[in-house]
Amino acid sequence: MNSFPSGLGSLRVLLTNDDGIDAPGLKILRRIAAEFTDDIWVCAPDSEQSGAGHSLTLSDPIRLTRHSRRRYSVDGTPTDCVLVAIHRIMQDNPPDLVLSGVNRGANMGEDITYSGTVAAAMEATLLRIPAIALSQQTENGKANIHWKTAETCAPDIIRKLCQAGWPKGTLVNLNFPAVPVEEIEGVEVTTQGTRFIGDNLDERVDPRGRTYFWIGGLQNLSKPGKGTDLAAAAKNRISVTPIHLDFTHRRALKGLREALA
Repeated sequence: MNSFPSGLGSLRVLLTNDDGIDAPGLKILRRIAAEFTDDIWVCAPDSEQSGAGHSLTLSDPIRLTRHSRRRYSVDGTPTDCVLVAIHRIMQDNPPDLVLSGVNRGANMGEDITYSGTVAAAMEATLLRIPAIALSQQTENGKANIHWKTAETCAPDIIRKLCQAGWPKGTLVNLNFPAVPVEEIEGVEVTTQGTRFIGDNLDERVDPRGRTYFWIGGLQNLSKPGKGTDLAAAAKNRISVTPIHLDFTHRRALKGLREALA
C-alpha cells in the first residue's frame, strides 16, 4: 500500500496537468493542494497537450523553463513533465504525492486511454510515487464550468484517500460532475465504464481544395453500466476509480497457454 507522512501538512506535492501551465484548472489544483500543505511544486506543459495520452518526447530535445522557485514548465507532454520533475527538479527530495489536473472535461470510461491528465498520474505511479488525477466534467455546448465543485470537494477526498492509502501500481482517478456544489449527490467508488463512442469525425476541404479531418467532441450514445464512473456522473456523484497499471487479462491466460502449448 502507498503510505504518507503522518499529518498531511508535511506532504511534498507535485502538480501537473495536460491543459498547460496557465490553465485555470491548474490554478484550482494549487488552491486544492494548499488546503493541506504548503510544500507545492508545479511542472506542467508550456502549451495544451490534451489527448497526448502516455506519450514521451523521443525525437526532439525537451526544454525546461523556470517561472519561479517551485514553478516550471516543459515544452513536452505531461509524461515528460513528470519525468523531468522527479528526475531533475526534485531529484534530491522527490514528492510524496502527484496531483494531475484539474482537467477541463471529464476523463471517464475509454477517455483515460487518451488522457494526458491520467497519463501524468500513470507515469508518477510507474515511478512509485502515489498519484491522483482530477477532472471536472463540462456541460456540452456550455461555456460555464463548475470549477468550484472540484475546488470545494477535492481537498476532503484527497485527505481521506491519503489516510486510507491505496495499492502500489494503482492511480486514483477522480471525476467531478458538471453541476454546482450544492447539487452534488455524494461520492462513489466506481469501476471504469465502457461505452460506444459515436463517430464525430468531420471531413472538410481547405482553401486549396485538399481534404482534412477535424475530430469533434466525443458523443456518448449508450447507457452507462451500473457502478461505473459514467453512471456516477449521470447521478451527479463524484466518482473515485482505482486504475491498476497491470493490463494483463488474467482469466485469459490459461486458455491462451493451452491453445499455444
